[in-house]
Amino acid sequence: MLDNQSHSLFGPTPWQTVGPFFHFALPFRGCADLTGASDAGARPDLMDPLYDRLYRPPGRTAPAGEAIAITGRVLDAAGEGVCDALVEIWHADAAGRFPPCGGDDAFIGFGRCATQEDGGFCFATIKPGAVQPDAPHIAVGVLGRGILRRLVTRLYFAGEPENAHDAVLALVPAERRATLLATPSASGYCFDIRLQGPGETVFFQC
Repeated sequence: MLDNQSHSLFGPTPWQTVGPFFHFALPFRGCADLTGASDAGARPDLMDPLYDRLYRPPGRTAPAGEAIAITGRVLDAAGEGVCDALVEIWHADAAGRFPPCGGDDAFIGFGRCATQEDGGFCFATIKPGAVQPDAPHIAVGVLGRGILRRLVTRLYFAGEPENAHDAVLALVPAERRATLLATPSASGYCFDIRLQGPGETVFFQC
C-alpha cells in the first residue's frame, strides 16, 4: 500500500484559502448601523435580492450619546483595497457600559460591515464612553480571504486625554500607536486597517 503522506511521492499539500464568501453568509442589511434602521453593512449587489426574506432586523430607537460615523479601508501589503473582507466592531455605550449588562437598552454594541470594491467600510454608531481603566475604544475584528484566524485590534480616538493612561495602548511601541488611532473627519472618524506592509495595523496575538 502506498503511503499517501509521502512528500517524495505526492509533494506538499497545496495551500488552501478562506473565502471569499463573507459577503454571502454573514452580513445582513443594517448590520453596520448601530444607531438606527438603515440598510448599511451588506453588499446587496452580490446577493440575491430575497436572501434575507425570512429575517429583517427590527427597528431600533436611537441610543444616547454622540452619533458618529467610522469610515476607513481595509488595505493589503501593496496599499490596495481588500474588496472581500468583513469588519466587525464591538464597544461600550456612551456611559462606558457593555450591553446587555446594564447598558443602554437602545444600543446593541455590535456591528458588521462587508467591504466595498475599494476596501471601504462605514459604521454608524455612537462614541463609546471610557471603560475604566481603559480609554474609550472600539474592539475591531477582521475576516477575509487568506486570513485563517480572525485578526483582532482596537480603535482609539486621537486626542483623547485618557489615551495617555491606557494600559493596552502603553504596550504598543510609541512609533506604532498611530495605527490604532482614528482621526477626526467631517462625519466622525477615519480608521484604515492595514493587513501587512508599511504602517501595518497592530493586532493582538490571540
